[in-house]
Amino acid sequence: MSAVKQKILIVDDDSNIAELISLYLTKECYETLIVGDGEAALYTINTYKPDLILLDLMLPGIDGYQVCREVRAKQDIPIIMLSAKGEIFDKVLGLELGADDYMEKPFDSKELVARVKAVLRRYHKNVQPAAEAPAPDEKIVTLPDLVINLTNYSVTYMGREIDMPPKELELLYFLSSSPNRVFTREQLLDQIWGYEYMGDTRTVDVHIKRIREKIRDHQNWKISTIWGVGYKFDVKR
Repeated sequence: MSAVKQKILIVDDDSNIAELISLYLTKECYETLIVGDGEAALYTINTYKPDLILLDLMLPGIDGYQVCREVRAKQDIPIIMLSAKGEIFDKVLGLELGADDYMEKPFDSKELVARVKAVLRRYHKNVQPAAEAPAPDEKIVTLPDLVINLTNYSVTYMGREIDMPPKELELLYFLSSSPNRVFTREQLLDQIWGYEYMGDTRTVDVHIKRIREKIRDHQNWKISTIWGVGYKFDVKR
C-alpha cells in the first residue's frame, strides 16, 4: 500500500511560476493544487485541506498578507510566503502575520524543495499519533501565574489557556526551562528551528515580540533582551 502523499496548495497568479513549482514538488512525490487569487485560496483551503501553503504576496483581490492573516486566525497550516519583494520590512511583516518562512523570487528549485521539507518536518514533530502512549516524563515549567506544558503544547497564563503556535511555545519553553541563562539568537534558531533552517535571526525577534504581546512581564519572571547578544528568561530566586 502506497503512502498518502502530502498536499501542497500553490497560490500564485503567475501560472508559469505556479506550474514550475508544481513540477518541482510533484517530482518529490508531493500532491499539488494551484489557485490564482486570494479568494480562491481561502475557499480551497477548507476543501482541499493542504499540509502546506506556498503563498505569493502580490495576488489580485485579497493579497497574500490578508490570506495569511485569515488562515492563522482559524488554522495552524504551515505557510511559506513567496515574493519578488525582498525588503526586510516585507519579510518581518510576513513572519509577524504567522508565516513559517519567506522566499524571494526568483528562487532555486532545490532550495524551495529543501525549505518545504524543513517546514513540514518541523510541523510533524509537533503532532503525536493518537494511539501513542503518553511520555513518562512530562515537560512542564511551572512558575507563578504561568504553566508551560510542552507535552500537550499548552500555556496557561493568569489562570487561562493562551493560544500559542508551536514555535512560540517551544521558544518560551526552551528559555524558561533554563532560567537566567543567556542564549544568542543563533543558538535559539538552532534549538527551535533546527540546523537546516535557512531563515535569519529576525525570526527569533518576531516570535519573542509575539510572546510578549500575549504574556506580560511578571514580578517574579520575565523575558529579558540582552542587547547585541540575545535573550534570557529572568526568574527571581
